[in-house]
Amino acid sequence: MKQFLADFSKLIKFRLTFLVVFSASVTFLIGCQVPIDGVIPGINWTNWLILIAGGFLVTSAANCFNEVIEVDLDKLMTRTKDRPMPAGHMTTGQGLVSGLVMGLLGTWLLGKLNIETGLLSVFSIFLYAFAYTPLKRKSPIAVFVGAIPGALPPLIGYVAAHGKIDKIAVILFLIQFVWQFPHFWAIAWVLDDDYKKADFRLLPTTKRDKTSAFITFLSTLILIPVSLLPTFYGFGGYYIGGVSLIAGLVFAWLGFKLWKTLDLASARKVMFCSFFYLPLVQLVLLFDFLG
Repeated sequence: MKQFLADFSKLIKFRLTFLVVFSASVTFLIGCQVPIDGVIPGINWTNWLILIAGGFLVTSAANCFNEVIEVDLDKLMTRTKDRPMPAGHMTTGQGLVSGLVMGLLGTWLLGKLNIETGLLSVFSIFLYAFAYTPLKRKSPIAVFVGAIPGALPPLIGYVAAHGKIDKIAVILFLIQFVWQFPHFWAIAWVLDDDYKKADFRLLPTTKRDKTSAFITFLSTLILIPVSLLPTFYGFGGYYIGGVSLIAGLVFAWLGFKLWKTLDLASARKVMFCSFFYLPLVQLVLLFDFLG
């Protein structure tokens, strides 16, 4: 049982899945505070639980398909060779069936909330598994493609509550979309040696060089004005504006240090900062709405 749970956790990339579901669940709560025809709908906790379950299953399915496609490449990398399929604990057929079952069930659950949420979830699975995944070996453009499904969770969460894509939904999407570039590129910098074993090309120039570091730093700078959009458009207050500005400046400072030093320690700091940045900004924005 212990081995099964360990394998299942690796199959669905539990930490990544948790972050995705967290993001969607927070923006669902935000969407519940936005008036519809002048009336604030309030929080439907049953729908919130359906979103969490459906989002968990859909994200897990996308990760399953990703690992089925990359099973031979996962065998080559230290960080992935102990996943259940490359380790021989599960066949690719079992992985595919697991992905299909979770994907269908998750999409059905999300579709119960509204059709838009279900369609967005299907789009997310296909873009992540069948566009981003094969592109990882071909071009750094994969990061741009992957940033789209990676930014859909807050959009899915908001639409699940609010029922439509509006200005707030687009801004929530944009914040997570831009955040992913320094996040992905910092990870790619740290894991570049391992990624090379599978011929993954994720850094902007495919190398740990000055240009890749500068582009990573530039992405942290772009994130600052984007994260201030809630305050600019008046649906976020001074709390989110202040926190976004301070967190963005810290993020940018770490990106600047990476550009100047080009070392692994600086890249790790950018990576760890990215882990804290997004949930912090989303929670403070939720606090603004609830306040």
